[in-house]
Amino acid sequence: MKIIGIEEHFLTGEISSAWEASAIGHEGTGSFDRGEIGQRLEDLGGSRLALMDESGVDVQVLSVTTPALHNLEPEESVCLAKQTNDLIAATIAKHPTRFEGFAVLPMPSPEEAALELKRAVTRLGLSGAMVYGRTRDRNLDHHDFLPVLRAANELRVPIFIHPQIPMASVRAALYSGFGADVDMAFATFGLGWHYEAGIQFIRLILAGIFDRFPHLQIILGHWGEIVLFYLERLKSLARVAKLEHPVEEYFRRNLYVTPSGMWSQAYLQRALEIVGPERILFSTDYPYQYRPGQPGRSFLMHADLAQEERNAFAHGNWEKLKSSSSF
Repeated sequence: MKIIGIEEHFLTGEISSAWEASAIGHEGTGSFDRGEIGQRLEDLGGSRLALMDESGVDVQVLSVTTPALHNLEPEESVCLAKQTNDLIAATIAKHPTRFEGFAVLPMPSPEEAALELKRAVTRLGLSGAMVYGRTRDRNLDHHDFLPVLRAANELRVPIFIHPQIPMASVRAALYSGFGADVDMAFATFGLGWHYEAGIQFIRLILAGIFDRFPHLQIILGHWGEIVLFYLERLKSLARVAKLEHPVEEYFRRNLYVTPSGMWSQAYLQRALEIVGPERILFSTDYPYQYRPGQPGRSFLMHADLAQEERNAFAHGNWEKLKSSSSF
């Protein structure tokens, strides 16, 4: 069975250096990308392909790891976005049957980000973009980012909202008091990352973004970044928010979810109940969740799915989503 992983990360030396030169470049998460993980992030050739073969993944949709360019200065982010997207395109050209790509966008410069998304899709052949929630103190629904959301809507390409660390003030209020290592883990992979990403999607709903841009499609990792499991409560927002549709309808029309290497039948079942089998996409969160022994392929093959649904999860839903692009 052909398997396409849509959340498979890399990192360039240039972006890493830009992070280190900035006081908030990676906001303390740089240690997550060192050692063996760092080596795997930097490799876009033989070693990555070998681990893909070992894990049973046929195609990786490449994306820069978090927080990408969101915390850099505008001019620097524009240069790095163009350079990095050109690298993704060159990597795909070298291995066209093994790689696809999400554009990285210079979100500190929203107008340029919209232009870069259009260039990446129409000239480089990339499949949409990955963004990382807030850009400094501006959430994704901020009016500054309307050009990016409008471009994705017009191009009919998805935006993947990837987690990034909460703002320092939020970390101090909610995720501190247990020592530096525990605080950082709590604010990131332990919990904070996932609330941050899920809340960005809910903010798009409440801001009326999907009413304004009905073709905009969002992808959330980690089985929907927590909000899938609170839809019953989120529905009640319709009593006070002025929306054109019930909250649950935006989940079913504008959201795709992917496991990000979390192989849970219970979470899969919840996703099937909320968004349906046509809106689940496969991903391994390479290299962070890489484990030998093909756990992802095994999960897919043994999941409680009809064969048609299994094929859709493995590759078909992603291929259909890509084919909806207007280019």
